[in-house]
Amino acid sequence: MSGEFQQAALTLAGAQHFPAWLTDARAQGAAVWQGLAWPTRKTEAWRYTSLLPLENAQWQPAQARQLTDLSELVELDAYRLVFVNGHFAAHLSTECPAALVRFSEADSAQQALIREHLNQVADQQQHLFAALNSSWLQEGVLLHLGANQRLDKPVYLVQVSDQADAQAMNARVLVVLESGAEAELLEHFYSTEADDKGWMNATTECVVGANASLRHYRINLESEQSLHTGGVHVRLAQDARFNGFTLANGSRLKRLDYHIKHLGSGSDLQLNGIYLPRNQQRVDYHTQVEHCVPHCTTTEVFRGVIADSARAVFNGRIHIHPDAQKTLAEMSNRNLLTSDQAQVNTKPELEIYADDVRCAHGATVSQLNDEALFYLTSRGISEAEARVMLSFGFVNELVEGVALEPLQQWLRPRIAQMFGQNDQLTRHIIHD
Repeated sequence: MSGEFQQAALTLAGAQHFPAWLTDARAQGAAVWQGLAWPTRKTEAWRYTSLLPLENAQWQPAQARQLTDLSELVELDAYRLVFVNGHFAAHLSTECPAALVRFSEADSAQQALIREHLNQVADQQQHLFAALNSSWLQEGVLLHLGANQRLDKPVYLVQVSDQADAQAMNARVLVVLESGAEAELLEHFYSTEADDKGWMNATTECVVGANASLRHYRINLESEQSLHTGGVHVRLAQDARFNGFTLANGSRLKRLDYHIKHLGSGSDLQLNGIYLPRNQQRVDYHTQVEHCVPHCTTTEVFRGVIADSARAVFNGRIHIHPDAQKTLAEMSNRNLLTSDQAQVNTKPELEIYADDVRCAHGATVSQLNDEALFYLTSRGISEAEARVMLSFGFVNELVEGVALEPLQQWLRPRIAQMFGQNDQLTRHIIHD
């Protein structure tokens, strides 16, 4: 069955129209995709996440749809590119600077830059769906800033899914920041309908040059019936900085990979994440941080609130290579189960081959505190409202750390609504 699915996925690629200059990248991705073994439950990286929702559907290329409702967009003064079912929606997008261009509109110099960096950050041999993404390449977004350049606004990339049927979409982003450049990028994935059944396969590659800085936000709030396989891959040069924030609900299949490499001394990674599956949703975060050189720092914090019969997976790995002396790396994963049926599998890992380092990691799994519930209810707060307050408070620290203020304000009511039993409770939590 798995081999049939891999071949069927390549058949979809054959039906696509694409710029001729992407032919080599597509062929390379297809060869890797077809040559890799299909993951099973015996594959460690997929031990707790089934790919049957992918295998059991008859996928078709996504069709363009007209969309006029912008109510779910973050109210943000930004350079915005909107894609609906993987197709560019010019009428929903804004005018963009030369530094931000779609692959299909790239000039010869930009094409050369894309070819130079594409698949040089994401390891297709290690990340199966990055290879599939390359084999499906027909469109993408390039953000390129030269030395010491900085955009006057954030970049806002929106991927909207509006699929009643099993249709597959592809999203590709390439960020290249040269020395001293700074950028802020928000990627937002969402569904317009509760019964959206689309599959999004998304890959983002970030090349962060010496002393450059990238703030990156990735928001996944798709429907419960949708599928998402995605990855963010980052390469950090000397004194480069990457500040990442990710938030996701769950769905039938949601797998998100982060793979960051410290390749220059003095680079810094700050990565925070929140996952909020409920009902019977699934969400799987796998992070891998490679410390290859000395004097680099990593701070990674993920928190999950798992409700109802939902299931979450967090696997975080920090690898300290032999030459990576003077490394400072910390990883924390905390989980809150709000029902007896909720489950989480957490596995923080440290692999250290250098002796002069300071590293720590830890994970906790807990339930709502009965004493805290009693304290709140004894002061006239309903049990339902108390549960909302405690759940929201568990992740609120990370929300407050979001530097992009409009995004922070946009997230608060939506997160509280996931915990709330009704709109009145949600409003009360937000205003208090």
